Amino acid sequence: MRKRLFQVGMWFGMFSLGLFGACSSAPKRPAAVFTIKHQVTTQLELVHKETDQGNYEQALNLLEEARRLAISADDPELLIREGLSRGTILYALGRTEEADAVWNRALAEAELAGEAELAAIVRIYKARSILLADGAAAETVKTQVRTQLAAIESDKLARALGWTVIGLAEKEQRRWSEAEGSFQKALAIHEQDNYLEQAAYDWFLIASVRSIAGEYAGALDALGKAIGFDRRAENSYGLGMDWRAQGDVYKKMGKPDEAGEAYRRSAAIFRAISLEQEALQVESRLTQ
Repeated sequence: MRKRLFQVGMWFGMFSLGLFGACSSAPKRPAAVFTIKHQVTTQLELVHKETDQGNYEQALNLLEEARRLAISADDPELLIREGLSRGTILYALGRTEEADAVWNRALAEAELAGEAELAAIVRIYKARSILLADGAAAETVKTQVRTQLAAIESDKLARALGWTVIGLAEKEQRRWSEAEGSFQKALAIHEQDNYLEQAAYDWFLIASVRSIAGEYAGALDALGKAIGFDRRAENSYGLGMDWRAQGDVYKKMGKPDEAGEAYRRSAAIFRAISLEQEALQVESRLTQ
């Protein structure tokens, strides 16, 4: 059936070319076709949605179609972006060696295609994984990411990720003001273009810095903003995490009633999206 469809499409295209070629007012044919690119973009959006909800296995399943389409188009950019997503999910699942192999493959693809900006983005992803594995590498990671940011001009989200990684490195070094400043730079990019879930995560990170620094009122304010963005995005997983973090801050403040209310709300959200394990983990904090 697939072969039959291909033949029909091929012949229709040849017929149309001959027909329009006989007419001086024929419209110009497009210089490039982006049907598969649009399909992969849509597929990756679904992948990212599942990832943000913590549904990593489902995200990996969706990625199979994205990779198949990217291979069929032999498009370096699509192959690289699929690799970035796949590596991130594998890393989140604890499959770090597989993740690194995928990112290395994406980096090789970018370098072979002469895609300097995409190569820089891959290196930022790799730097983030290095930081998460070894906090002692924070200073080296900051230097690496700043170097890569200089090569990124068009991809706003990649620049925001770079600032997030720098912020995490600053946090690792207990440089609270510098960490928040970096997260704020990422937030400015996300808020400007209405990347709601990403902006919520920026506020979540800002809250974590403030909480560790003992600025509990500021942490609660930041978490309130995170909740607002996650509600607008209908990001249930993010909301569960926001309320859990709020419970942690209230516990630090010596307010068990408020902490309990936040924990119960978090657990209810996780349970509503069938994340029973997360719900139980939150409820365990009620008795700790």
